[in-house]
Amino acid sequence: MMRNRLACSLIALTAVGLAACSEPEAQKVEDIRPVRAEKVTFHEQTRSLSLAGIVSARIESPLAFQVAGKIIERSVDAGARVKAGQVIARIDPEDYRLRVREAQAQVASAEADLARAKADLDRYAKLKSSQVFVQAVYDQRLATANVAASTVQRARSSLKIAENQLGYTDLLASAAGVVTGVLAEPGQVVQAGQSVVRVAQEGGLEVTVGVPENRVEEIRAKGGAQVSLWAEPDKEWPATLRELSPSADAATRTYAAKFALENPPAYAQIGMTATLSLKQQLPKPLARLPLSAIFQKGPQPAVWIVDVASGKVTLTPVEVAAFREDGAWISSGLTEGQTVVTAGVNKIDPAQKVRLMDASKLVGEAPAK
Repeated sequence: MMRNRLACSLIALTAVGLAACSEPEAQKVEDIRPVRAEKVTFHEQTRSLSLAGIVSARIESPLAFQVAGKIIERSVDAGARVKAGQVIARIDPEDYRLRVREAQAQVASAEADLARAKADLDRYAKLKSSQVFVQAVYDQRLATANVAASTVQRARSSLKIAENQLGYTDLLASAAGVVTGVLAEPGQVVQAGQSVVRVAQEGGLEVTVGVPENRVEEIRAKGGAQVSLWAEPDKEWPATLRELSPSADAATRTYAAKFALENPPAYAQIGMTATLSLKQQLPKPLARLPLSAIFQKGPQPAVWIVDVASGKVTLTPVEVAAFREDGAWISSGLTEGQTVVTAGVNKIDPAQKVRLMDASKLVGEAPAK
């Protein structure tokens, strides 16, 4: 009986001793907290701007008669291609033919008066050596001849104007292009300068977009962009800024910008919808971390940096360029390759060591463009 009691006492003492020895070891394991972490990787950043626009001709001008009259013929419709010098429309030329004939008669009459005045002047000039010659009469006949010469010149100018006006009864295309609009019909009486058709000249397409006021200087400084057409959105063509409006549109409060397309595709047509893309390289690279990596106590955000070899952590202030849905973008405070805790940052004690849960995944993710 006594032997049994001694055996039980020894077992109890052994258990107590073992518990006492294992307690520090268990405490030591509890002090090492497992954490998730990732390495810091900085990436070059680009800022992009996409604007919807319309393909238009660089030069689109309305064509009009230089004289008034009734349209008797229009040989083109909207969408027709025209060549330089092609007749687009005609107005009734009869009145202008009559004016030419009238001007021709006036020229003939003025030339006859001039011939008679010169003949009188020449005959009287031959009397200079005789006693019947009077200087005042000679001067009068000389003046009459000069007036007749001026009348001939004026009549010839009137004839030229009448002939030009007769020629203006044909409306000609000033350059090759495509008719984008018809503004008058046969039988209509039009005034001089009233638009009849609108023609977009070939050889130059551009994209017109409205630029927000906060990106005007960026557009002006960049000077170039990429354009994709909705008909083939996967392809892009270079474009160069040609014109930027100095004032904002009263309705949209945007500034009209025109970008000339360089080597546009053959299928590009006036009126197509296009997307203009402008990408700008930012001067400073950024590192993206999960939002859960940011420890903020007060106004200054910070992150826990892990020394992988020792398991020690250090709280380091950082500058956050932007908080986005995909994470926090760090501009300064970190260096390439540092390991940052990404989960459980509010439960870390600076005196406590940590253990990385998966050290094989410590690779920074590429930024979203």
